[in-house]
This record gives sequence, C-alpha cells and structure tokens, in this order.
Amino acid sequence: MSVYWNSRIKNICPYVPGEQPGERRFIKLNTNENPYPPSPKVLEAIVKAADERLRLYPDPECMAFREAVARRYKVRPSQVFAGNGSDEVLAFAFGAFFESGGPEILFPDITYSFYPVYADLWNVPYRTVALDDDFLIRTGAYETPCGGAVFPNPNAPTGTAITLRDILSLAGYLEKREKILIIDEAYAAFIPEGTGAGSAAGSIEGHPNLLTVHTLSKSASLAGLRAGFAIGDEKLIEGLRRVRDSFNSYTMDRLALAGAEAAVQDAAYYDDVNRRVAATRDRTAESLRGLGCTVLPSAANFIFMKAPGPGGAEFLSALREKGILVRHFNKDRIAGFLRVSIGTDEDMDAFLAACGEIIAGYRPASNS
Repeated sequence: MSVYWNSRIKNICPYVPGEQPGERRFIKLNTNENPYPPSPKVLEAIVKAADERLRLYPDPECMAFREAVARRYKVRPSQVFAGNGSDEVLAFAFGAFFESGGPEILFPDITYSFYPVYADLWNVPYRTVALDDDFLIRTGAYETPCGGAVFPNPNAPTGTAITLRDILSLAGYLEKREKILIIDEAYAAFIPEGTGAGSAAGSIEGHPNLLTVHTLSKSASLAGLRAGFAIGDEKLIEGLRRVRDSFNSYTMDRLALAGAEAAVQDAAYYDDVNRRVAATRDRTAESLRGLGCTVLPSAANFIFMKAPGPGGAEFLSALREKGILVRHFNKDRIAGFLRVSIGTDEDMDAFLAACGEIIAGYRPASNS
C-alpha cells in the first residue's frame, strides 16, 4: 500500500485472473480458452494489416468491425459498440448506466467475479441475489426496486443458462422502471439448440434498456487478441461511447480490428469448432457422472463439477500434480466445486483418467 493511493484504490479488491503458466507444460483447463486455433482467415487478415499503416492511429469508430457484427446479428452498425475485450465493455457499461452512490444494482451471488470489482471502482452500491438450490438464476427474484441488473447467460462459473423468455420478461419489468438489464453473453455460442436459451441480441429492437455484451475470446479462439462488442439501442451505445472517449478513443488497434472483423465474418468455421467443443463438454460431463461426480448442466465451454471424495482445493492440487490446471473458487456454496474448461478430446481424456485415479485413490483422513 502506498500513501499516494486514493481511498478508492486502497479499499478495492481487484479481480484475479486464472493462472497463465510460463514454464512447466500443463494441460490448461483453467481459463475457458477455446482449444482450437483461430480461423485461417483471421490470421491472414492480421498479417495483411501488419504493414506501414501501423504508424497511423486506427479507426476510432471501429466501423468495419461494427458493420461485420451488425450483419451477423441483423442489427444496425449504430447499435454496435466495439471494445478491447468484453471486460472493457462491461467496465464502460457500469460507468455509463449505473449511478455512483445510487440505488443498488443486482447480480447473482455466484457469478463472474469482476462485477463487484466494477461496482466498487465506480462506487455503485450492489446487492447479490442468491442462485436457487440448483444453481440457477431465477429472474423473478430480480423484479424488485433496484438500480438495474447484470448477469451472464450462461452464468459463470456454473455454466447454467436461462431462457430468452425469462430474460425478456425481466427486461420488460426493468424498462417500465427506466432501469437497464445487461446480459453478459461471453458463452452464448455454446448453448445447446432447442433449450429456449440463446442470445438476446436479436431482441434489442423492442427493448431499449437491454444491452448484450460479447467477446471473441471464447467462441472465436481469440483470447490473445482482446476484442469484444456490445449490442443495444443507439442511446445505450452512445452512453458507452461517452465513457470510452473520456479514457481513450482508440481502444482497439489495427491488428485487433482486422482479426476481429475476419472472425465475425467466418461464422461457418467457428460454428463447426464450437459444436465440437459442446460435444466434448457433454461427453466429459457424462463420464464424470459415471465416476460419481456432481456436474451441473452446462451450456458453456466449461463444466462445474464436484468430486465424490476430495474437497475442491484438494482436488485442484491433485490435478495440478498430474499436470492439469483447473479453476477453484473458495466461496460460500461452491468451495467444493471446480470449474473445468473444455479442451480437445485428447486433453479431456487425460483429465478424465486423472480424475479416475484421484477418486479411486482417495482415502479420507482418520479421526482417530
């Protein structure tokens, strides 16, 4: 701590990202990255953009990228905001739409742990809403006086999803009270068809208070590029622009813009990749249940599981000893669980073999 820090920085508890190992070779299942490479068209676009034009500032309007998103989601470019990853877009949204010192905003008690950080940074009061006994978001619990609401769909770290009908019902309730609903759709590309869930981006036209936030880190295999966007009413997009332009009008660089545009345009490649991820997810979940594990129904590119023997922290350490990284959250209700990103089939076979060995060899400590 420094005497030069202001009170906000002294009291804030920053977000802690997942481990990024530098030396030892691990099977890395801890940060929800896509196990497959980006589209070749993305790499080609980045190489093509790496020329003498790097001496010039990028397009502050990110127009080519926004137009590509607009075509993909059947909205207008004016309804799209581009940013340096969805985390930045979310940070801007907290600053644009929630009142400092104002009424409490709502988000789940078990959810993306950046939300309380953003709230504290912007001095926004918040209240958490408990997931139900099945770790599901119940939108009816959010129909109460508040300053707005934000949550992921699918939720993280649980992986559970709710229906579009429930989201739009809540959006309607909040709209009548002139409050915003922000849906963080980082994992929406992995939602199974026929579940009633899915992206809410196509519903913004009738819901001026609905903002969806997206990233290319997961579904487009571009965690290392840092590209994200939001879709919403033009007035919401203008609010995000006002915050952005109070910090840095050039949040996306030329190479990121080129790669992001190409990724959004190559839907066929990524649809195939993400179907493979979802198939591996479902197979892995079923195998874990066969080992006696509790596994929540997942609509994301990860699973949330609890082993029948060791506790969450103990199981985390045992997997690490076998060269496998997963994520543990030492929080109420979920301390016994681990979040496991979906890797390649070979990665998950190794993970399942390690789980089987750990569970078979587990002997609880004697009380004598």
